[in-house]
Amino acid sequence: MGNLRAGGIVSLPIIDLYRGHDECRRAVLDAGKEMGFFQVVNHGVGEQAMRDVSALCHEFFALPEADKAAFYSEDNDKTNRYFSGSTYETVVGHKYWIDCLRLGCTIPVGSSTRDWPDKPNNFRQVVEKFAVQTRSMGMELLRLLAEGMGLRTDYFDGDLAGTDVILGINHYPACLDPTTMIGLPPHCDRNLLTLLIPNKVPGLQLLHNGEWVHVEPLPNAFVVHTGLALEVVTNGMLKSREHRVVTNTTLARTAVGMFITPTKECLITPAEEFLGDENPPRYRAVTYREFVRIHGTATTSVRTTNTRTH
Repeated sequence: MGNLRAGGIVSLPIIDLYRGHDECRRAVLDAGKEMGFFQVVNHGVGEQAMRDVSALCHEFFALPEADKAAFYSEDNDKTNRYFSGSTYETVVGHKYWIDCLRLGCTIPVGSSTRDWPDKPNNFRQVVEKFAVQTRSMGMELLRLLAEGMGLRTDYFDGDLAGTDVILGINHYPACLDPTTMIGLPPHCDRNLLTLLIPNKVPGLQLLHNGEWVHVEPLPNAFVVHTGLALEVVTNGMLKSREHRVVTNTTLARTAVGMFITPTKECLITPAEEFLGDENPPRYRAVTYREFVRIHGTATTSVRTTNTRTH
């Protein structure tokens, strides 16, 4: 597939959360403005928790189809479900080559995980532990961003960051014919922040200076990128960057990520602190429920003019 050829490898900014507070605050803001993609090290999520959740997610997709069938659903409104993208076509006629597991989790963890799969063994306990630690790290990044942009530190607490997180586990089997299959087409995530466990199998690509480049993560780092909702809140100060996932002819790839999202009825609108006579709102206010509907998944057009005021 000619349009899936990528150039080189991009070096993402690295945020070391062991550094001093002021240095971290400046680094996170600079990375958000510069690329919208960065890596975080010394993030507080245990290496064992990362290894355990990665291993169990691999095991889930290796289960017999009969064990996964009860969890399968084509209902987009269902919070917890397993589904396959191979039945859908992109707008340019390519097939998706992806199986997905989507899980919703309320923090603090309670009964929200009772509808999760019960296989492999200890799946719920391991993923719950990972979700709690990872969201804590994500909220710290949002507080640093808020402070760096001149907002109150807790600006994203409450409805903007919600109490629920979405865990997305995407499995891309080895694909013998990448010319007709794509993992995920170019898109921007619709949430505030996306937090990805590093993956040894390449596939994630970022649109950088008009060229598709491979993202090469550091071991035990998180790849973090800003979502469209955060772009709106900052009135365009932070940009959500287009990215995609390409298939691999020899290796399967399982990607584990967590999405920090607003509540459905939260109003997504530019913060007043960023507005003025010379800086009018670039986006109209909508509820997050409507925002998600407008920015429906995975088309090659990721920014819909309906959310802009001009």
